[in-house]
Amino acid sequence: MDFLTLAKERYSVRKFSPKSIEKAKLDLVLKAGQLAPTACNLQPQRILVINSETALSKLDQCTPWRFGAPAALLVCYDKTVCWHRRFDDKASGEIDASIVTTQMMMEAANIGLTTTWVMMFDPEKIAKTFNLPDNFIPVALLVIGYAADDVVPNQLHEQRLAIDNTVFYNDFADYSL
Repeated sequence: MDFLTLAKERYSVRKFSPKSIEKAKLDLVLKAGQLAPTACNLQPQRILVINSETALSKLDQCTPWRFGAPAALLVCYDKTVCWHRRFDDKASGEIDASIVTTQMMMEAANIGLTTTWVMMFDPEKIAKTFNLPDNFIPVALLVIGYAADDVVPNQLHEQRLAIDNTVFYNDFADYSL
């Protein structure tokens, strides 16, 4: 499948089958994250695979939005490793972790898995629950698995703003609100 078709057809799943993810497929998703571009290629991403019953039960204490997925990838960045912009000290970690998450999300769709990017969790609670080191900053939770048989895309999935409402060339002065 070409990329634009994959991007168009992929949607967030909010009801998963209990079927386990094959290790070979999970490894491909994680490889996609490893290959993701990061600032200066410092690779600050740190990914916790949450797929045991014990760990999933702990995760359920941190967010109600697992949707029954048999696994989740907690994507963090190591704040001691990420690149910093010189003029304002902006760290690249959150951006790097987002790129990694996106790449894993798209590879999951490419190999027949489904995902939902969950941002609704308390980072401090999740860090404490999973004993993350202080330098690991949680950014995203990618719940992953196979969609339940009766899942369909959200009714808003196909709706997109016209591209000229979101893309501007050269100067905002040419854009009239």
